[in-house]
Amino acid sequence: MATALLAGLTVLMIGDSHLTTPNYLMGSLHENLVRQGAVVHSLGICGANAADWIVATKGTCGGAERKDNGKVNVLGPGASTVPIKTLIGQDKPNLVVVIMGDTMAGYKNPDLPKSWIWQQVTGLTKEIGSTKTACVWVGPAFAPEGGAYGKSFSRVQQMSSMLAANVAPCAFIDSLKFTTPTTAWPTTDGQHFMTSGYKQWGDAIFKTLVELPAVKGLKP
Repeated sequence: MATALLAGLTVLMIGDSHLTTPNYLMGSLHENLVRQGAVVHSLGICGANAADWIVATKGTCGGAERKDNGKVNVLGPGASTVPIKTLIGQDKPNLVVVIMGDTMAGYKNPDLPKSWIWQQVTGLTKEIGSTKTACVWVGPAFAPEGGAYGKSFSRVQQMSSMLAANVAPCAFIDSLKFTTPTTAWPTTDGQHFMTSGYKQWGDAIFKTLVELPAVKGLKP
């Protein structure tokens, strides 16, 4: 059972703008984890790329933080990441969950910046891996095309494949499996989902996460 699996476990969740508003994943996914017995600390910094979590880096558009059943603390424009090793040292989590992908996909660029993404991703996973902490990386989901961010079906598929191949030792959750291009959840701006979409995404991530071998094997 999920309750038995997560009871007594500590989860640290970091990410980009999908974790920066109370009705985003900071609500749905965070609360799913808490309901099943985990002690959860979530920190999202808008505009953050993977390597921004290696050293403290100011975000581009605020952020949010939440601990357990507490309210979401919306951070101001000066919001900054906290180095992942510092966070792990403070929280001593059994599991790190990374929600990141859209900010690095360069949706408006002609080509996917593969070398840069590789450097970003492997830099962060190396830091996490050096602490021997279990890790799960959640990739981006489909969104209807034509929004302000230029997100497209083909580019998000490229980004997801890039992450799947490079996030080891983290396990990877492919969010593209939760919908199809034609059933993508509606967004407010082409990238950020409506509250109902975040609820469905958070539920789907949670159900997949608790079935991962790396998570099933965790002990409090």
